[in-house]
Parts: sequence; C-alpha cells; structure tokens
Amino acid sequence: MKRKWASKAAIVSLSLMMTTSLLAACSKGSESTAEKHVLRLGVLYGGTDNESYVRQQYTDTYEMMHKNIDFEIVSAIDYNDQRYDTPNPDGVTKQPDPFAKMKEMLTGDNPVDVVILDYSMLRRLIQDNLLQQLDPLIQKSKFDLTDYVPTVIDGIKSADDSGNIYALTPTFSSSALYYNKKLFADAGVDLPKDGMTWEDVINTAKLVAKGEGTDRKYGLSINRWAGDGFSDSQTYAAPLQLKMWDDKGEKMLVNNEQWESVWNTIADLYKQKISPSQEDMSAWQQKISTDDPNSYNPLGGDMFLNGKVAMTIAEYGYINELSNAMNNASKIKNFNPFDWDVVTMPTQSSKPGIGGNIYFSQLMGINSKAQNPDDAWDFVQFTNGAEWAELKSRSSYELVARKEYLKPKNGLNYNINAFTTLKPIPPQSTDTEKLNRDKPGIWEAQSPGYELFQKVIKGEMSSKEALQEWETKGNAVLEKLKTNPNGGNGEGGGPIVRPLDDSAASVEAEPAG
Repeated sequence: MKRKWASKAAIVSLSLMMTTSLLAACSKGSESTAEKHVLRLGVLYGGTDNESYVRQQYTDTYEMMHKNIDFEIVSAIDYNDQRYDTPNPDGVTKQPDPFAKMKEMLTGDNPVDVVILDYSMLRRLIQDNLLQQLDPLIQKSKFDLTDYVPTVIDGIKSADDSGNIYALTPTFSSSALYYNKKLFADAGVDLPKDGMTWEDVINTAKLVAKGEGTDRKYGLSINRWAGDGFSDSQTYAAPLQLKMWDDKGEKMLVNNEQWESVWNTIADLYKQKISPSQEDMSAWQQKISTDDPNSYNPLGGDMFLNGKVAMTIAEYGYINELSNAMNNASKIKNFNPFDWDVVTMPTQSSKPGIGGNIYFSQLMGINSKAQNPDDAWDFVQFTNGAEWAELKSRSSYELVARKEYLKPKNGLNYNINAFTTLKPIPPQSTDTEKLNRDKPGIWEAQSPGYELFQKVIKGEMSSKEALQEWETKGNAVLEKLKTNPNGGNGEGGGPIVRPLDDSAASVEAEPAG
C-alpha cells in the first residue's frame, strides 16, 4: 500500500500545480478571518514517511484557500509501529485489529474530525454510531448531489439499513468487460454489449475461441492473467453472495446445488479451452522463447494485451496499460495493435443490475464526536464538490463521482458508462465482519477448495465429489479454529482469496497456514 501511495504522489502534485488558477475563483470569500485552528484528519494506515502524500492528495489545496485551518494527519495504524515490532517466538508479528484501531482514533481523548475510510468499515461505523449522518447537512447547505454517479450514491446508502448517507467519496474504482474488436471480426461474431449476463458472455466466448495448441485464441479470461479457476469462481459467484461457511464459522456450506452450478460453469471454461489456464500460458510463452531466444515481451503474461484472449475483466486503470501498449506498438516485437472497447461486467440473471466490482477507497465521513464539525463539513463539501471533481478527473487510476467530469481520457473513445452503470454488491453483514476478526485463521478452510478445483478441471473428480470433500476438509479446519482461532494448520495450498471490501476480491498467492 505504501508503494501504491508513493506512486500516486507525483501525479497528484502535478495536478495541484496545474489547477491553482482553476480553484482560485472558488476561494473568493471562502477564507475566514477567524482564529487559526486545527482540523484533524484520520486515515487507517499511515506514518511520517507518507504524510506528504496524504496532504497532497486531500488537504494542501483546501489549506491554501483557508488560511485559518491547519490540518493534523492522524493514522489509526502506523506502518513504522509494525515495521519495528519484535516478532513473537513463532516468527509472526501480531497484527492490530483495523476496526478497533479506527474506533480508538474516533473515540479517544483527542478524536479526529474527519475520517477517510474504506467501504468495508462503513456499515459497522454507522451501526456503532461513530459517524454523523450527512443528510441534514446536505439539505441545509443545499449541497447538490444530482450530478453524482447513481451507483456511487446507491452503494453508500446501501451501507445503512435506512438508506441514509454517512460518507461521501470524490472518486471510486470499478471494473468492466474489455474486448478485442479484431478477434470478434475475425470470428464473425457480434460485438459484446452492455447488460449481458454471464450466460450471454460465456456463450459469446465459445463462438470467438478458435485455433489449436499454442496458436489458439481464447474467448474469455475472467482474470487478465491466466486464471486458476478457483479464483474465477469467486468473481463469478460474488453477486450471488454464496457462503463458504455459516455465520459462526462452525460449519461449511459449500456442498449444495448452487456451489455445484458455479463450479461446473467455471470448470467447463477450462475443460473446453474457452479460458486459458496457467499451463496454456506457460506453453505459449515457451514457444515464443524457443522460436526467438532473444525476444523481449514487455507485455509479459497479459493474455488480452498479447491478443490471445477476446474478452477479459479488468479495473478502470487497465485503460492506461492498453493505451500505452498501443502507442508504443512499433517498439514491441511481433505485437499487432488492435481496437478495443468495454461493456458492463457480466451479471447473474438472478441478480440483474448488480456487479461491477465497485470499490470506494476514499470515503470521507465526519466523526460523531468531531471537535470542529462545521469545518469538517466544509472540508467534506469542498473535496466532494464540482471544482475538486474537475481536478480529480485528471487522475489516472480512479473515476470521479460526478458525471459531468466522467470523460474518456488520453483522447480515447470508449464506453465509459460501462464502469458506472451497475449497482455495487451489497456490503457484508456485521456478523461476517466480526467472524473475520474473531477467527483470523478461517481462510484456511477455503484452501482445500483450490486443489480440489484443479482436480475437477483435470477430470479427476466431479464438482459434486470435490465439494463434498471440501466440506469434510473445511469442517476439520473449522473445528480446529475453536481452540486456535488464528489457525496455522490448514490443509492444501494455492491462492487464498481475501475480500478487500464487500464488492471486490484480490488473490494473494500464498500457502494456507
């Protein structure tokens, strides 16, 4: 995360320099003559070495326009505290509970005024009465939200059972289905369109897939890097919100017809060579290396960029990589540039309009115990206003929440609405969040599923048989967690899928336990 923040700092700094004149007009009359005072801004992770990025990202411009305000940046979890902690005898450094640290920052003797939070925490912060409801402030200030992307507001409201607003975000990220127009033209198949279901996309992928061996062109890669199938099943099933275990973490819930249908669908993509496996990618790369030992491919194993896959799912930031590759096509040996576009993420027919892997990483809320609530609201308004959105629209890694400034970047022409149309997957229940904290080792119960899924792909087991075995092995792990909630004795290995938030997941390649 530190590297991610550092890489963004230069971009934000340049944007601020370029837009001083833009914001100058907004500063007239905004500077108070009141006595100078401190506004405390809280973030979950931080430290002295990245405070400058936080200031560039959030506060510098506001301070420039409000001379009576000094920001103090507060981190709930300091990177350096973890870096210099002495590990336990087993070599493991105990990790702090993020929510407990966030709560401590909000309720301590000197609480922060504004907090920048992740979507995964929003529901619990609301339920624990740690954030101010913003609806009355929005109405009183006549703060215009009509231009906000509907999926952003819908996602924020869904975190509260009554549909109220407790945070706002100037930016968000989202995923979509990218497609290679040339491969569709070569196959004589109609181009994808918005609103397609998973069944539609898979049927289309079967029509586009052509060729044999290392020359084959694949129809779909759910992950733009050749997938392992098990992780793909998590992406595919996310809108269905199927559970691997019960709310108490005591019993596996994978041995049923719904999970069997998911596994059959994804496994068939690999069995029929509709999606490329790791073995397929390795064989293709080996052929390139054999044919030309001195060749260099800066695109690496990205099967879509290399023209080997007709459709893939990727985040908004992938546009930068596509643009850069096409602009430098003449420098890449054996690379043929192609036209591409995007459509909405595939949806489950039983959950229409839901998906998109919407992710809010810059939600801003006001502490219910804020010492300077008026200034806090003024700051939240500013960072979520139209002028700030115009500045943020130059960002290279996220979308702005105001529709007026949502335009294709780099002079490109693509379907930007594909990233904003679908509703986010509803957030997890509080019980699930509590379970993850009380039993950190519960992820070991999913590890056997990875190896068993590979057996299904290879035809060594049916999905039903594999799920039955996963249930048995997973229950054994859950039983051990009753006495050792931190785990450490999980079975199997392979990628463990941990949710970054309630609407997206990341794959961490690490052995269970």
